[in-house]
Amino acid sequence: MADDAYRSVSLTRTGPGHFEARNARGGTIPVGMGAGDDGGAFSPVELLLVAVAGCSGIDIDLLTSRKAEPTSFEIGAGAEKVRDEEGNHLGPVTVTVQVNFPDGAEGDAARERLPEAVAKSRDRLCTVSRTVALPTPVDFEIS
Repeated sequence: MADDAYRSVSLTRTGPGHFEARNARGGTIPVGMGAGDDGGAFSPVELLLVAVAGCSGIDIDLLTSRKAEPTSFEIGAGAEKVRDEEGNHLGPVTVTVQVNFPDGAEGDAARERLPEAVAKSRDRLCTVSRTVALPTPVDFEIS
């Protein structure tokens, strides 16, 4: 595997049930349990939904903004948390895309490209949603 293909993050405990996530470039995000007064930290489930929405948002933006700069761009992701015989997990994830483009030929071209951009992100481009959709093993190691 090429070095530029490997992705990783680290988490450092900052308090009971609270962590700071750090990427290789030095960016940080507070991570918490997602309940009570956690200072606005994202829960791990919320971060997964952010990753799905963010990955597709980037794909869709790159594919459509070549035609016209959007006047507004909102993307969201949501799912029900399920507790069943398979343990805790999310049910089907729904990604909602709301993008507006300016009037005129360029905006029309971008609007026309939007459904194709969404489909490409969902079916091929977005590493995050593709990983969630495909059977992907998650191994744990204690070091």
